[in-house]
Amino acid sequence: MRRRHLLTLIPGAIATPSLAQAQPAWPSRPVRMVVPFPPGGTTDFIARLVGQRLAVVLGQSFVVENRAGAGGTVGSDHVAKSPPDGHTLIVSNIASFGVGPSVYPAMPYDSVRDFAHVALLAEIPSVLAVNVASPIRDLAQFIEAAKARPGLAVGSPGNGTSSHAKQAILQRSAGIETTHVPYRGSGPMMNDVAGGALESMITTLVEAGRNERFRLLAVTAEARVPGWPDLPTFKELGHPDLVASTWFGLSAAAGTPAPIVARLNAEVLAALATPEITARLVETGATPRRMTAPEYSDFVAAEVRRWAAVVQAAGIRVG
Repeated sequence: MRRRHLLTLIPGAIATPSLAQAQPAWPSRPVRMVVPFPPGGTTDFIARLVGQRLAVVLGQSFVVENRAGAGGTVGSDHVAKSPPDGHTLIVSNIASFGVGPSVYPAMPYDSVRDFAHVALLAEIPSVLAVNVASPIRDLAQFIEAAKARPGLAVGSPGNGTSSHAKQAILQRSAGIETTHVPYRGSGPMMNDVAGGALESMITTLVEAGRNERFRLLAVTAEARVPGWPDLPTFKELGHPDLVASTWFGLSAAAGTPAPIVARLNAEVLAALATPEITARLVETGATPRRMTAPEYSDFVAAEVRRWAAVVQAAGIRVG
């Protein structure tokens, strides 16, 4: 018995070095998908849509966790400082990763260096919208109203968001003065526009596009969106600077093992290719985007540079 016991130990002793170097199985427990905005917005919608599919194919729950605050930087910073094991992810986005670095003077993280960027999920144009009962019926009338009474209120989901930056672009392009009204997420803002407490807002087409309480004035897409053929673009109305999509992706903390990033990227791309997810995104005005992890990382870096120029020209500053 003693001899048999020793024989069973020898193979284990020989295998120990390779086992120590092997990566643990992933995912080995539920994965948290941090949404850095309140529930009910576009970021939340996309996270749940993709997360449900990933849970099926990877055999673990993908739990959406809303950590709102400071234009998405609170939740993003939380993930940047989380263990880099692939079990805590952030729905990276144009606000806290593209615009935020130039808007907030003391960002607690670097959008490029502090994350392992996995994949771009979707791009969605934004719209300028008013209450359906408003006397403002198109962009020309909106500009006339803003010139007649400078300070016309325009809501955004928060300071430092892309809606905030797009409002600044519109002011410069149209030669108007508006008052930026930041909210803690798009839900409360939309409720105020629907109820008449707020005059107008800039938000994503996903959020306002099918809501009969809103009148859409113009969209930031390059060309008219197929599902909204009567909605003009800012570009065709003489404001080419307002061609800008709101984008959403998936990222993890820097240092996350490359095999995990590669596996997650492959599963995300497979999910985006399914007819069900493609249809859900397209019907809301979103465009699924397929990128490798290095391509998405380069995309984020380019967006940081692009919006830095916009923020500087517009003089946007928070805090």
